[in-house]
Amino acid sequence: MIRQIIQIDREKCSGCGICAEACHEGALGIVDGKAVLLRDDYCDGLGDCLPACPMNAISFVEREAAAYDEKAVLANLEEKRKKAPAELSFSKKETSCASSELSQWPVQIKLMPVSAPYFEGADLLVAADCTAYAYGSFHDDFMRGRITAIACPKLDGVSYSEKLSEIFSQNEIKSITLTRMQVPCCGGLENAVKTALHIAEEADGRKIPLRVVTISTDGRILDQQYF
Repeated sequence: MIRQIIQIDREKCSGCGICAEACHEGALGIVDGKAVLLRDDYCDGLGDCLPACPMNAISFVEREAAAYDEKAVLANLEEKRKKAPAELSFSKKETSCASSELSQWPVQIKLMPVSAPYFEGADLLVAADCTAYAYGSFHDDFMRGRITAIACPKLDGVSYSEKLSEIFSQNEIKSITLTRMQVPCCGGLENAVKTALHIAEEADGRKIPLRVVTISTDGRILDQQYF
C-alpha cells in the first residue's frame, strides 16, 4: 500500500539515538552509527521522531510500505521489555574489559531515561566528558560504585537542568559527584546540576549531597567543594 512513512537522511544523521528513544513503537534503531527504520510495519507514520531529531534528518515520504501492525509492535516492545534489565545493568564478570567500572548503559544524559532501576539508592556521577580523558584514574577514583552520566555543556548546546531535575526527583539518589574541567564552558554543567538540585529540593524537600571536583587540563584535581 502507498502510505505516509518516515525517511532518514543518512548524511545529516549524527547517530545520537534521540529519535529511537522518542519512537514509542520501537520502529527506529541505530545501525553502523546511523538511525534506521527497522521495519515499515512498526512505523505508524505519525512522526513523533521528527521534532526529536536535532539534525533535522527525518522527514515524511509517501511510498509503498507495509501497513502499520500494532500487534507486531506490541510484541516487539514486550520482547524489549523482557530483555531490558539484562541490557541496562551488567557486571564486570560479564564483560571482557576487566578494568572498566561502568555499570549501566546508556551514559549520555540526553539518552538516559529519567527513571530506571539502577538509579534507586545510587551514588550518581555527573561528568563533563573531557574529565574522563584528562584524569588518568577516572574509572577507579570516580566511576567505581557509581552510576555514570556524561555530557558536554558546550557541544550538546542544552542545559540539562530540566532532565536532571526529573532524574533527581523520580529516584532515590543518595549522592551526586560532579566532575568538571577548569575551562569556563564546564560551568554550564555545574550550573545545570545545581539548578536541578534546587528544583528537586523545592518539589519534595529532599536534599541530595553534592561534591564538585574540578580537574585541570593536565589531569590534576584542582579543587573539591561540597554542598
